[in-house]
Amino acid sequence: MMGPAWWAVLVLLAMADAVAGRFVVEKNSVQVTSPESLKGKYECAIGNFGLPQYGGTLQGWVVYPKDNRQACKEFDVSFKGHKSGARPNFVLIDRGECFFTTKAWNAQLAGAAAILVVDSKDEPLITMDNPEDTGTKHLENITIPSVLITKKLGEDLKKSAENGDMVSVLLDWRESLPHPDERVEYEFWTNSNDECGPKCDMQMDFVKSFRGTAQVLEQKGYTQFTPHYITWYCTEAFTVSKQCKSQCINHGRYCAPDPEQDFSKGYDGKDVVVQNLHQVCVFKVANDTGKPWLWWDYVHDFAIRCPMKEKKYTHECASHVIKSLGLDMDKINKCVGDPEADEENPILKAEQDAQIGHGKRGDVTILPTLVVNNRQYRGKLDKGAVLKAICSGFEETTEPAICLSEDVQTNECLENHGGCWVDKANNVTACKDTFRGRVCECPIVKGVKFVGDGYTNCEASGVGRCEINNGGCWKETKNGKTISACSHEESEGCKCPQGFKGDGVKSCEDIDECKAKSACQCNGCSCENTWGSYECSCGGNNMLYMREQDTCISKQAASSVGWSFMWVIFFGLVFAGVGAYAVYKYRLRSYMDSEIRAIMAQYMPLDSQEGANQQQHVAHAGDI
Repeated sequence: MMGPAWWAVLVLLAMADAVAGRFVVEKNSVQVTSPESLKGKYECAIGNFGLPQYGGTLQGWVVYPKDNRQACKEFDVSFKGHKSGARPNFVLIDRGECFFTTKAWNAQLAGAAAILVVDSKDEPLITMDNPEDTGTKHLENITIPSVLITKKLGEDLKKSAENGDMVSVLLDWRESLPHPDERVEYEFWTNSNDECGPKCDMQMDFVKSFRGTAQVLEQKGYTQFTPHYITWYCTEAFTVSKQCKSQCINHGRYCAPDPEQDFSKGYDGKDVVVQNLHQVCVFKVANDTGKPWLWWDYVHDFAIRCPMKEKKYTHECASHVIKSLGLDMDKINKCVGDPEADEENPILKAEQDAQIGHGKRGDVTILPTLVVNNRQYRGKLDKGAVLKAICSGFEETTEPAICLSEDVQTNECLENHGGCWVDKANNVTACKDTFRGRVCECPIVKGVKFVGDGYTNCEASGVGRCEINNGGCWKETKNGKTISACSHEESEGCKCPQGFKGDGVKSCEDIDECKAKSACQCNGCSCENTWGSYECSCGGNNMLYMREQDTCISKQAASSVGWSFMWVIFFGLVFAGVGAYAVYKYRLRSYMDSEIRAIMAQYMPLDSQEGANQQQHVAHAGDI
């Protein structure tokens, strides 16, 4: 009889046959900033455990320990910085002898901020994964990031460190995930099996902790989420075997490993496949009704209400959970189909096709796996770490408020306004906090857009700009009178008003029209300068100054001219009225004459009409 070991080999063979094996190593960069001889940027592979700082950076000093260089036992020295605010230390560790997770845990206990594992041979970078069974006792507690570097870079760093050089590196995850637009698409490859050890516990803890955040992001349109499930198939030669029949549905087309790795007890792999199919269909039906976030509620409630340990991992229990969420059970049953049918299941077939890598995303072979913007996330399934990864997938300045909270990122605008332009008088700055750091972008204040480079200059522009810091223009008040160089009729710029000269920004000086002899130059005129204008008076009390003509005239002449002008207007109106009346009478008389003639023609024929009638009468008499 074939045992679990045989089944594991069979599953691996089927998986290898099903996909082309295009596993993509997800990378970030390590930038050496000193010593000078090693300066440059190098690729490194992100470890699939710990907490990588997606969207961020981490800088530290490289330490190569004298003993325990493979970190397979606890260190008897501390790598923690001794001074407050000191740059953290990254421990350089040799590959081999023990699990990667063991190395990371021992380095973390000794105070390391990150580990750089040096590959033991010249080869393309690989992904450091966490172990399946043994060596997992510290898995949940590893919080430092881990990367694998090439043997060549590692040897160079070792030599520099041993020579006493100050080796400084910058770990950079800012470009590890694409961030093309204002929405993040992500997938969660998971499993309904709750008896697969630490990995199952980890993914269920993640679902419980991340559910609320995921639902808010989805409901507000910030993300588009899709769950997926891995299945394999039995090779044709073994479809009738007892193992395939117990672990597969649809005649060996869709399989899952036995939950307990023991075919003689508990649930079978086919039970897992059926429940996975239910979860896919729950998402499909919920998504069709515009509520895809109900998937999180279903998976959460199913894990609590229908665990394998309590023998409740059944179709009946799943049905109760589905109905409690108000989903249509008939639609879900139709989606699930017949697990015994000797035919393809379109839902599971689509899941198998989705496993195969496309674009820059490799095949999905590790469970659980998170895919963000078509790139596989590496690291612990921790709520904070996953949220950072999702936040790093937004185009800068489009991320939601949750990505800018203190728990997720540091607000760089709090210190010196991020080096951006600032108007301290009005408490306005061009510094805009983003998940990746900050941008210097001229702001919009009270509906008024500021324009400029954001670093040294920002000026209010457009309608209403004069209401904000007077548009950056000069303004002064004297004797209750306010003069401004900002015009509401201009969308930009500052210009001193009439009567002033200057740049309009820093100052506007009063023009002395009297001294400049630009006004009040008429004979007998007396000029007195005022702020922004002038006063001109004429000699004698009977004289009046005309500003437009810059001349003086007699008040009596002005009065007579005024009355003469009024009489001209009056008589003009009278003549116009008489003329209009005459035209009206003429047109009315003509109209009345034509009407009277028409009426009289009906009762008193005119001479021309009478002659015509007589001729007509004679013609008729001749016919007789």
